[in-house]
Amino acid sequence: MASSSGTSSGGSSSLMAQNSGSEESLQALMDQRKRKRMISNRESARRSRMRKQKHLDDLMAQVAQLRKDNHQIITSINIATQHYMNIESENSVLRAQLGELTHRLHSLNEIISFLDASNNNDDDDGNGGAAAAIFAATSMINEPAFDNFMNPLNLSYLNQPIMASADMFHQY
Repeated sequence: MASSSGTSSGGSSSLMAQNSGSEESLQALMDQRKRKRMISNRESARRSRMRKQKHLDDLMAQVAQLRKDNHQIITSINIATQHYMNIESENSVLRAQLGELTHRLHSLNEIISFLDASNNNDDDDGNGGAAAAIFAATSMINEPAFDNFMNPLNLSYLNQPIMASADMFHQY
């Protein structure tokens, strides 16, 4: 019996040696897989950092482009505003000139009506209407100087420019 137990114990030890060899190779395989996974994780993390850096660089480039576009838009708005103010000023001058010319036209139409009426009176009774027209015209010319500006027969103010400034029309 001793021999059978010796063989069984010898068989056990060889089985244990085989198991320990198998465990060592299994452990080595697991260590190798662990190293591969660690290398793979490191490479994945490196790629992730590179993608993140590229994304950040793209965003920074986009910010720079948007700032440049914003500056160009602000410059365009300022130029358009300046053109608007110039045109608005010119428009105000033209409105003032329109008012003055309308007034002059009205005055000239009154003179024509007056002369037509005096010509009709002249035709009716001879010289009376013409004398009255001349007297009225000369009395208008001889009025005080402050009335001469509004006097349609005093044409010296017709050649005076009408001046307006853009500052006159800005609201604060």
